Amino acid sequence: MNAHLRTALGLASRGVPVLPLRAGKVPFGNCPACRNNACGGRPNMKSSGTCACPRPCHAWAAATTAPATLAGPAWATAWEQAQTVAYHPGGIGLTVVDLDHAAAIAWARETLPATRTVPTTRGEHWIYRGAMQSANAVRDGVDIKSTMVYARWLGSGTGTMTALPAAVRALIVKKPSPVRITQHAIPVPAGGGQCRHRTPAYLDRGIAMAEERITAATSAVHATVYRTFLAVLSAHGRCGCLTDAHVGRLFAAAQTKGESPRHCNDAWTNAQTKLGL
Repeated sequence: MNAHLRTALGLASRGVPVLPLRAGKVPFGNCPACRNNACGGRPNMKSSGTCACPRPCHAWAAATTAPATLAGPAWATAWEQAQTVAYHPGGIGLTVVDLDHAAAIAWARETLPATRTVPTTRGEHWIYRGAMQSANAVRDGVDIKSTMVYARWLGSGTGTMTALPAAVRALIVKKPSPVRITQHAIPVPAGGGQCRHRTPAYLDRGIAMAEERITAATSAVHATVYRTFLAVLSAHGRCGCLTDAHVGRLFAAAQTKGESPRHCNDAWTNAQTKLGL
């Protein structure tokens, strides 16, 4: 059996959707309309995310865990010519941060939480649990590979895989507008003593939980953003501890879910009004 096919079948048995790649990391076309890339590499896609061709075609849409498809006659020639195996990260709820050079790796080590890493030809893949929208060139030497893309299978890597952080989700915000929040002069409640929220761990934990609540929303995003802003202000809004940096993190999380800067500002203002701040 072809070594690449053997690798693909092994991954498929673990629930990883895979496909063959030819030279140059280019996918194969599996149907007559797309053979030899006749469709230009951009076949029509159904809303379900599968190729509109009669059978699964190429690129991420072809990734499958079905042994009968992988080892079947439609892909027999493909595996004979394959140069490597690819997989669909978003199909198993993963995101790959593709770091193309040493400077990108250095940035990731300073900026992102540690996770499983896989060496590549020029850099590293950092793999996180959680899927998101894919995007290329989010910064110099950094691509995001998750939904509707494929990534080369380069081995299991090393390290413990961790949850997809908000810092990675924020990278795909096309034009993150500067957060302009009016700082209200809200005095510390009477009673004296240092405000408990000034303990970094207490406040940071609250902001992190709020970010996760927003990014985890799969529906009713507007309402989720408003309720989360309301909860944050209820807990931290009367002591003067919130800064533009904290609010900026919340706005960035909301914008990665498709919220506009204007809606973020409106939701924040409405929450302040509701609480009489």
